[in-house]
Amino acid sequence: MFLYFAILFVVLYVVCIRCISHRYNRTFLTSRIQLLFNDSQHQIGVRDVKETSLPSDEVRALFVTAHPDDECMFFAPSIILLLKQGISVHLLCLSSGNYYNQGALRKNELLDSAAVLGIPPSQVTVIDHQQLQDGPKAEWSIALTSSIILKHIQRNSISVVLTFDEGGVSGHANHKALYKALSHLAGTGQIPHGCHILALNTISIFRKYISIMELPISRLIPSDLCCAMGSKGYNQAKRAMFSHRSQLMWFRHLYICFSRYMYVNTYKSILPAKKDFKIY
Repeated sequence: MFLYFAILFVVLYVVCIRCISHRYNRTFLTSRIQLLFNDSQHQIGVRDVKETSLPSDEVRALFVTAHPDDECMFFAPSIILLLKQGISVHLLCLSSGNYYNQGALRKNELLDSAAVLGIPPSQVTVIDHQQLQDGPKAEWSIALTSSIILKHIQRNSISVVLTFDEGGVSGHANHKALYKALSHLAGTGQIPHGCHILALNTISIFRKYISIMELPISRLIPSDLCCAMGSKGYNQAKRAMFSHRSQLMWFRHLYICFSRYMYVNTYKSILPAKKDFKIY
């Protein structure tokens, strides 16, 4: 009897996943993403993929990452689905990933990965600054990081910025630095009017490594934006991961197989509130 109920539960759960995935893919392909807040103070955040008055060809999304391969390891579902909407996607990577002296190689791998995801080379920028070096213990200057990001936002008339949250997904110090920089910009009122910031939610280890099985959980937990894709999008994200050949250690293959971030992204808004950050 227990086995019968276990099998029934698994079947129903799989059906639930397929229904949710189909709904999100269909909604993304037939509607516009709601990117504008409804009030001037940004008190109402991005809710879900719904109709909006903002034409997709006027939206410019900027993904801010710390290292080459972040774009496909963590943000692939968002990038792929936004591009399907006809939204212009830009990528700003704040380091060349030179931790093992492979910076030049990793820059080229990033361009290959971006091409697989659908981002043109002209919309990919890699920063190679002496004070912004790849390292799990490296302390990036908030002033420098926020200055670079702000200039990129202004120069490209960006509508929405997507980056890591305070947990950095993996806990990497460079990931967290991006959140601090954008929180500083939002908290000090430097973000241009009409531009909004979304932070990728860090989740528990259990949820992180149950692959697409995590999708119903993400749907039940409130978020400001949820991007979910099926097997076709996953295969595209996997090809992008394989573009980073220098990083394909055994554990990366496990990540590709089991990570929820290969299928689902959920975000929260970074609202313009005062933040107590030390600027150095």
